[in-house]
Amino acid sequence: MAYRGLLKVRRTPEQLFDVTFQPIIFTLMFTYIFGGAIAGNVHNYLPMIIPGILIQTLIGASVTSGVQLRDDMDKGVFDRFKSLPIARIAPLAGALLADVVRYVIATTLTFVMGFLIGYRPEGGIASVALAGVFAIGCAWAVSWIFAFFGVIARHAAAVQGISMLALFPLMFVSNAFVPVKTMPDWLQWIAKVNPISHMIAAVRELTNHGTIGTDFVLSLLGAAAIVAIFAPITVRVYMRRA
Repeated sequence: MAYRGLLKVRRTPEQLFDVTFQPIIFTLMFTYIFGGAIAGNVHNYLPMIIPGILIQTLIGASVTSGVQLRDDMDKGVFDRFKSLPIARIAPLAGALLADVVRYVIATTLTFVMGFLIGYRPEGGIASVALAGVFAIGCAWAVSWIFAFFGVIARHAAAVQGISMLALFPLMFVSNAFVPVKTMPDWLQWIAKVNPISHMIAAVRELTNHGTIGTDFVLSLLGAAAIVAIFAPITVRVYMRRA
């Protein structure tokens, strides 16, 4: 099932547009528009914005997983899968596993783009690699949420709308682009408990300091909980509605 997903990407390479152009455009745009205003200059802003762009791009790419899943179901492809002697979770997990390739591309391009414009992570190459693996793992876990939306929604456009409605507040009310301390007190509380903030803080600790902190552990526990909850629920609903 994962190999099938990779074949789809090879035959329709435009599926990679969101993980190729988005990290490049967003990195340049946010860095040069907001860098001076928020951090005083671009160089000081890079250690903050690159991890934020990385998580934003990967979580956004996980939305596409749910959209493509719904599109496949609308075309009747999954009706055939249900009749095959395979594990019930295989079609869903295989499709999401194939998307890991997209996450790897987005992660690589984000760090490369940051390096080209002056980002020099003090944590070292090993910490950057670990941060990339950590971010990809968290994105794969989150993709199960959007896979659930893909199964319950009636149309692919509805999956996109529902997912973005939930994602945008989480992404912007976080520590991704600005320091949390600059927000009003009530908004600071929301940003601090936001799981997106914990993921970004974990990546920053790894890339900028080479350390693993509480945010890293909390994010991994949260990712494991998401998979444990949404994977069986998604499979159950899929078997009823696919």
